[in-house]
Amino acid sequence: MFVSNLSNLLKILNLLDLFQVKLFTIFIITILTLIAGAYPFYLRKKSSYLNIPLATAFAQGIFLGAGLIHLLADSSDQFNHLGYSYPWAFLLAGMTFLLLKSFESFTLNLHPGKLLALLGTLMLSIHSLLEGAALGLSDNLLMLGIIFVAIMAHKWAAGFALSIQINQSTYGLKPRLFLFLIFALMTPLGIYLGAEISHYLKSNLLLEPIFNALAAGTFIYLGTSHGVHSIDGELENTRKISLAYLLFLILGFAFMGLIALWV
Repeated sequence: MFVSNLSNLLKILNLLDLFQVKLFTIFIITILTLIAGAYPFYLRKKSSYLNIPLATAFAQGIFLGAGLIHLLADSSDQFNHLGYSYPWAFLLAGMTFLLLKSFESFTLNLHPGKLLALLGTLMLSIHSLLEGAALGLSDNLLMLGIIFVAIMAHKWAAGFALSIQINQSTYGLKPRLFLFLIFALMTPLGIYLGAEISHYLKSNLLLEPIFNALAAGTFIYLGTSHGVHSIDGELENTRKISLAYLLFLILGFAFMGLIALWV
């Protein structure tokens, strides 16, 4: 009975237009991203400053886990698959981390929250564009479904973490919304570009591992840079990390490790 039902389902899926299915994935992914990022905006609306340290710790754990477990591992595998024995993924990620640390020292006039929000949006947007392109490049429903599930598994977590990062900055409402909408639209844009310019993307195989390594370094930086400031806007010089804060940091990291069992 199960085999018969599965066969019937596959026949129905084969009748579906692949482009229409991709349009459906664009809709679902966009809605999921907006829902995931809405709560931090709601909290920020109630107060001039978003201070949810446990959620911040969880978000940092997500960034750290995504960088080390997912992006860095994926980039290393991709370089190896392309025949590169040198650990380019680790070199690029490490250089990115050190560059951002150095850049942080020369941007003292820029509020740390603003810097982290900009960096998080930039790298998450690039990563979202590339993963969307991978879905757009899919030429069969099975591969499309696998990539779609992989994106859905971590998209909400990334959206929630980035939304917290953005809403902890001192940007006004419009710039904060603008930054998050850029991120939210990148995967749909990637899907469209992947479907339209598949030949160009398939001919540039180094594009994805390079950006995955750069994103990994950025995520590790975001996961280890708190950027938490007091209500009056001044950066705290000293900060005691409570057991609860550490626990949520570990939970965020463990959550990304759990996701790695399937994607």
